[in-house]
Parts: sequence; structure tokens; C-alpha cells
Amino acid sequence: MKLLEERIAREGKVLPGNVVKVDGFLNHRVDAAFLGKLADEFIAHFDINGLTAVMTVEASGIPLATVCAEKMGVPMIFAKKAKSDNIEGGLFKSEIMSYTYKKKVTLIVSAEWLHPGDRILIIDDFMMRGLVAIIEQAGAELVGIGIAVEKGFQGGGDALRARGIDLYSLAIIEEATPDGIRFREQ
Repeated sequence: MKLLEERIAREGKVLPGNVVKVDGFLNHRVDAAFLGKLADEFIAHFDINGLTAVMTVEASGIPLATVCAEKMGVPMIFAKKAKSDNIEGGLFKSEIMSYTYKKKVTLIVSAEWLHPGDRILIIDDFMMRGLVAIIEQAGAELVGIGIAVEKGFQGGGDALRARGIDLYSLAIIEEATPDGIRFREQ
């Protein structure tokens, strides 16, 4: 999506460790109208008939997933990174590596909110494998994965595509250095 690539090129920053900082409009200070345009792109790509929820990971994915869920007319579920006392009953868990925090993170979703027969669309830009594992544990159907900004140089998205998962990224960063960002041709 050219509009997103232009925004990343204009406002994004590359931090040490190839961390791409887009928190000025995507996940810390949020441009809700812009997120609505991103959501429209996902709606145009995915078959959302019968969709039961949009899923993301706690923190950065919540703003975009919330806008998508609202436009798609379904609830949004987010995987927590720590168990709290208010989660009752069974849990689905997945352990993944966070490149941003450089440590393993355990994702947790209450079994109360995810069931066999659910049709789930993931909207996030990292930790996708962990969410896919949780959906599989629940016996739910993965409709696809929508990513705003994919770090193509890490290979995670390509690995999921190789498994036959419909993974649609609006911008794929092929290279991120302090000198600039290069996007993958799509």
C-alpha cells in the first residue's frame, strides 16, 4: 500500500537492532483515520463472511485490530503477555521470541473467548506464529493474517506463506538501516 509506505518513509525511524519505529501514527500516538484506511484494505482482501473475531497481541496491535474489528462488525480478542487474576478457566498459550524486547514472551488467551468453529482474522505486525499456534490449539479456523508493517528481512511472513496461510501485508520492509528503509516490491 503506497500510502503506508510513504508514511513510514516520512515518519518512521530505524533504531539499533533493526527495530522500525512507527509509533507516531500506528501504535503509540494513533492516527485513527489513517488506521481506518488500513482496515479498508484488509476488508477488501480477506473473506470476512462468517468472521467471528479479530485477534492481535497485547499492546502495539490493539489500535489497528480494534478499528478493523469495528469495521468488520466483530469483537477483537488480544493475547495477553502475562496472566492476570481475572482470567478464569482454561488458557491457550504460546511461547515466542520478541525481537523488539529480545526475550521469550508467553502469549495467553482465555479459553472463554476462543472456540472450535470460530473464524479468526489476525491483525498484527509481529508475534504471528504465536497467535497461529493459539488458534490451532483452540480448534478455530484461521481466516488469514493482516499485517500493517512486515519486516520481510526476518522471514517470518514468508515462512507462514509457505505453510499456505493467506498473509497479506500492506508494507513489507526488505531492509532497514539508519540510512533508510527499502520496501519489497509487491
